Amino acid sequence: MANIQQKKSIKEISPIDVYKLLPKTNCGECGEANCMAFATKLVNGEYTIPDCPPLASEKYSRLLHDLSALLAPPVKVVTIGTGEHAMTIGGKHVLYRHEFTYHNPTPVAIDLTDTMTQEEIIQRIEAIEGFSYQYIGREIRLDGIAIRSTSGDPEIFRGAVRTTAAATSYPLILCTLDPVVMEAGLLEVEGRRPLIYAANEENWREMADLALRFNAPLVASAPGDPSLLRTLTKTLTACGLMDLVLDPGTFPDGGFARTIYSFTMLRKAACTSHDELAGFPLLGTPIAAWAGDELSREAVRWKETYMAAGLISRYADLLIMHSMEGWVLLPQLIWRFNIYTDPRKPVSVDPGVRTFGSPDIQSPLLITTNYALTFFTVEADIKSAHIDCHLIVVDTGGISVESAVAGRYLTSDSMAEALKEYEADSLVDHHTLIIPGLAARLSGEMEEASGWRILVGPKDSSGLKRYIEEYWPPKDDE
Repeated sequence: MANIQQKKSIKEISPIDVYKLLPKTNCGECGEANCMAFATKLVNGEYTIPDCPPLASEKYSRLLHDLSALLAPPVKVVTIGTGEHAMTIGGKHVLYRHEFTYHNPTPVAIDLTDTMTQEEIIQRIEAIEGFSYQYIGREIRLDGIAIRSTSGDPEIFRGAVRTTAAATSYPLILCTLDPVVMEAGLLEVEGRRPLIYAANEENWREMADLALRFNAPLVASAPGDPSLLRTLTKTLTACGLMDLVLDPGTFPDGGFARTIYSFTMLRKAACTSHDELAGFPLLGTPIAAWAGDELSREAVRWKETYMAAGLISRYADLLIMHSMEGWVLLPQLIWRFNIYTDPRKPVSVDPGVRTFGSPDIQSPLLITTNYALTFFTVEADIKSAHIDCHLIVVDTGGISVESAVAGRYLTSDSMAEALKEYEADSLVDHHTLIIPGLAARLSGEMEEASGWRILVGPKDSSGLKRYIEEYWPPKDDE
């Protein structure tokens, strides 16, 4: 294990490799029947090492050490901040998402400067913390705050850090290349593990000393110079710093292709060549778009938007941005959400019955699949139309209506079974079911299988309001 060239990738580790390093007590504390079942799910990324409580005991400390070494990702995990809002970055095992689930979604930090007034700082923090969006049942938020020293004055920077730290518990990134200014800021947030940005070829010794003194992670920065970045990383690790973040540079205005190339090569070196000096989280700074020559602020925001999306895709573990407009941030946060889902498991909701409004026994009864995007879209359309109804959610393995029908995950038999399982007879007394328009070809079979009257609803749930107004209650000759 000590030889990095012989280290196995997560794809090559078998459950037997892991099982050998487990307590083998079959205690069931992890929720599995035995240690072999736990080992299998640990390799698949469904569990983490702390999910095995016995490993935390002194008795198994050697096993814990060896298991942690076996499963250690090529890209080191680094934690920024403390408490409930701490950002965990890195921890990637593979280059491509289809090979293994990406872990630790890319946090997005928004900047503020030390030349802002106290009131402006607090208002910006409130906007950052208040940014929230519900996406298929999940709350999407921003993750951190970057404080930039644009004054170059230690006391002014210290005051801005003090104001920020008092106003938020979000993780902080302190941004200045001046060690004296950085120290002034660190004194205000001692114990909160802010990320120090940044150590370069000129200030690395002073910044390394500050990182060790304040037990804070440190950015190694060598924009546009991979060889220098490698040398800097080697020097900093030799100083005893292992909580490093690499900044290969983010270049707008014709240099963005080079940016993506640098990020990709670093991640490839870590994941396929097991290069220890490349095996640290990568920092992307789409905020660099604001340093360009664009005259239009909207053009700058567009540039920042596409830069952020590209960096999330290839392979930034942390972003610093400036724009707060929803049309800039939401695409990044939704894209991040989708990239960091398990490609082996569609995002789904629990099957069952959902009740909307105040339905009675004559209210409509509808049915859909448990694919999260389908369900929350249908839910939103029902609520916006103020429809009093019951909705049966069928377990299709998290697959959408059209795909579930095509793949035989949603069939007349499965819907008929759902009517029985969820006691539809007790919900309504009209024995009429509205199925999605995309499942129309199952209507005849469904009537035979269930004995219920089947109405084919609209293909898009946005049409439910008009459909219910026109066709409910159903006429006897329909």
